[in-house]
Amino acid sequence: MVLVRSSIFLLLLNLLQGSDASFIQLNNNGYEGIIIAISPGVPENEMLIEKIKDMVTAASTYLFEATERRFFFKNVSILIPDTWKEKPEYKRPKHESYTHTDVLVAPPTLPDRDEPYTNQFEPCGEKGKYIHLTPDFVLGKKENEYGPAGRLLVHEWAHLRWGVFDEYNDNEPFYSASSKRIEATRCSSGITGMNRVYKCQGNSCVFDRCKTDPKTKLYEKNCQFFPDKDQTEEISIMFMQSITSVVKFCNEKNHNREAPNLQNKMCESRSTWEVISNSEDFKNTIPMVESPPSPIFSLLRIRDRTVCLVLDKSGSMQGERLNRMNQAAKYFLLQAIENGTWVGMVHFDSSASIKSELIQIISTSERNQLLNSLPTAAGGGTSICAGIDVAFQVIRKTYSQIDGSEIVLLTDGEDSSARNCLDKVKGSGAIIHFIALGPSADKAVIEMSNVTGGMHLFASDIAQNNGLIDAFGALTSGNADISQKSIQIESKGLTLMNGLWMNGTVIIDSTVGKDTFFLITWVRQQPIIFLLDPNGTPMKNFTMDAASKMAYFSVPGTAKVGVWTYSLQAKENSETLTITVNSRAANSSVPPITVNAKMNKDTNSFPSPMIVYAEILQGYTPIIGASVTAFIESNSGKTEVLELFDNGAGADTFKDDGVYSRYFTAYSENGRYSLKVRAHGGANTATRNLRLPSNRAMYIPGWVVDGKIEGNPPRPESNEDTQPNLESFTRTAIGSAFVVSNIPTHPLPDLYPPSQITDLEATTDGDMINLTWTAPGDNFDVGKVKQYIIRISESILDLRDKFDDALQVNTTDLLPNEANSKETFTFKPENISEENATHIFIAIQSMDNSSLTSKISNIAQVALFIPQGDADEIDPNPNPGISISSLVLIVVGCVVLVSIILSVTIYILNKKKNSSRSRTAF
Repeated sequence: MVLVRSSIFLLLLNLLQGSDASFIQLNNNGYEGIIIAISPGVPENEMLIEKIKDMVTAASTYLFEATERRFFFKNVSILIPDTWKEKPEYKRPKHESYTHTDVLVAPPTLPDRDEPYTNQFEPCGEKGKYIHLTPDFVLGKKENEYGPAGRLLVHEWAHLRWGVFDEYNDNEPFYSASSKRIEATRCSSGITGMNRVYKCQGNSCVFDRCKTDPKTKLYEKNCQFFPDKDQTEEISIMFMQSITSVVKFCNEKNHNREAPNLQNKMCESRSTWEVISNSEDFKNTIPMVESPPSPIFSLLRIRDRTVCLVLDKSGSMQGERLNRMNQAAKYFLLQAIENGTWVGMVHFDSSASIKSELIQIISTSERNQLLNSLPTAAGGGTSICAGIDVAFQVIRKTYSQIDGSEIVLLTDGEDSSARNCLDKVKGSGAIIHFIALGPSADKAVIEMSNVTGGMHLFASDIAQNNGLIDAFGALTSGNADISQKSIQIESKGLTLMNGLWMNGTVIIDSTVGKDTFFLITWVRQQPIIFLLDPNGTPMKNFTMDAASKMAYFSVPGTAKVGVWTYSLQAKENSETLTITVNSRAANSSVPPITVNAKMNKDTNSFPSPMIVYAEILQGYTPIIGASVTAFIESNSGKTEVLELFDNGAGADTFKDDGVYSRYFTAYSENGRYSLKVRAHGGANTATRNLRLPSNRAMYIPGWVVDGKIEGNPPRPESNEDTQPNLESFTRTAIGSAFVVSNIPTHPLPDLYPPSQITDLEATTDGDMINLTWTAPGDNFDVGKVKQYIIRISESILDLRDKFDDALQVNTTDLLPNEANSKETFTFKPENISEENATHIFIAIQSMDNSSLTSKISNIAQVALFIPQGDADEIDPNPNPGISISSLVLIVVGCVVLVSIILSVTIYILNKKKNSSRSRTAF
């Protein structure tokens, strides 16, 4: 599968980074701060802006009525790329950027795949990341397939804002209902329609009756549910908002708990309205009496990036810290910052001074000029506000407004006066990126980065963890095209004794290779450096910077694809060496493989658990089968290592969606923590997942109109779910820092139960039931549980609400495996009144060695009967070339013909009988 050129314009590939928090706020029932961004990959088309306005306006009215007059869209910013022409009505963005986008209008994930979807990978009730809409959808070219844009936006908004899930399931489109019939997976079950197989060959399409699969006892794979065009049912928006009568979400009274959809699975069979009603939005509002005003739109166009470095040179920065800061800043200026960026520099201690006015980086000359402005000595106090004030002066000398400009603030000390300039920072329109060096860096500045949409990054004093260089490397542009952005391939460090070697390899895959940059640092004495390309050719042109204790090498042109080998020999005892490797996309028409990392929260209080997320993509296509490891470092430099999984179990919401997850509970101390993720894709393991996104909009297969199906063209599908294995690759990524508080100093008790089982599946084999699930751990998804408690019931509600009263299955022979292993168990149900029961519902609870129990698993079900198929006997379109009147004439003709044949037969038989009698008389 060839990845189209337009997919290179992927500006939301860093949406997983911790600075991606949405700016949406709810004010007097109205949502403010919504950002809808148009990708540079979209050709300039003013009609697109008008259609976005129409879509949001229609969505606001639909949302207001659907939420019982509670929510509407108040104001929306439309972010226009710098590839579009400048116009007077286009304003300069402030904190708005592609990084914080709520709705992205961009080319489809793959050609002809225009399905809208929401990037959603957290548990039920948690916000999604962004909505992806294609230009053709917004322009109304896909309304037949997906319905009106405004209504669909509300469907996706429910994913994004309230964390609900779809009430259909393309993987399980039918199920065995308690009515003992095969039903389409939907909510409400009051939605009427027909089940048919839609076959097309060339320009000819026919509808065939659905046949039952003898193995599943349900309809065959290609059977689809075609809803009636005219309905009276008002629910549900999370099933099919395109039905004209549907204007509400399912609630507790009318929710279909039997249907095997994601809403039931992920939200413990709760209706969408129950989840919405439990949200903070709902709790903080009351229904409105008056109708809401129409949305207000702001048109914002991306401008050149402007960055001012504000570097701490106070007394606490003396010695090794100052040198490490200079190493990282040089790396940022030489490699990480994009061409075309305007960069200035300010130093501060108890006061601040300008070291470089804004310079636009065009070539190496400007980069070297900025390198010469870095501090060479440290001393004095710490005045963060002074540094920020002078940075504002630097920016205003070139721009009258500082809206959207970025300040990279690095400090290692506390400053009690830092909060004094917080309001000024908030009102400035600038974005503050905060790099905290060491355990004492001021915590008040965190709020500056949070409210302005900047990143909060942390680096400990443990040099071998390479945290400061990683932090600067993470500060690539939130608005730059991905082909321009520096991608970190490797980041490692090691402390060695004299004469020992740090050996390793770096994989350069074919999606990167341009501007490939190797950086080596040391603490005491320059090491011996060997670097070999994949052909074994040594690289000898390292630039040695003895003053900053670093050496670097830029590969000319495009680096050779393959395994690069390095060997670094320490020349001093307790020598700390690090290696950092970055590169850019090799080809502007092929998106590079990227890895992005984040925690689910920026602040946390013990003992609440946290979740680590890492997303691997090529363009918008998930990369699955990779090996992903998270390194979480505390204030003091202690590092916890976690293997992340994309298995749809434990902390991971969806299997094979390219998002790798794991719970984190190994808190060691209060304070800041940093996150680094390393991903490796082996040549025989990693693949692209071409399946449709899990939270995609429903494709309308067609409508039943006056008893006849009017079909849409079949939904575009990939020939295969995955492509052939990728080549080997490696990536590292940095997430924003997070802060944990209230950790006790005494030994911690066992507070964490096993994680909830979310992938329980049940099948029948004769009178036996086979169960499969992924094993949880003693502490969420780490370790091994003590035992499983399996219970069954004839009522799904009783099993959910009264689990301890349900019939328990004998699990004496079931010995738990390590977390994330596959578990299987087979049993024969007993004490079930089959003459009355229609289903057996099954759930599992896990227990650890401290007798802590998990949440009840998702509920699996098996039918105790063979469900009946459709009762209707009239095929809606048995032959497109034959009309109903022709069918009637054929039937009448056949009856007449049969009557004639019977009459003739009787006549002949009677005649023979009479003839026989005459002969007998002789």
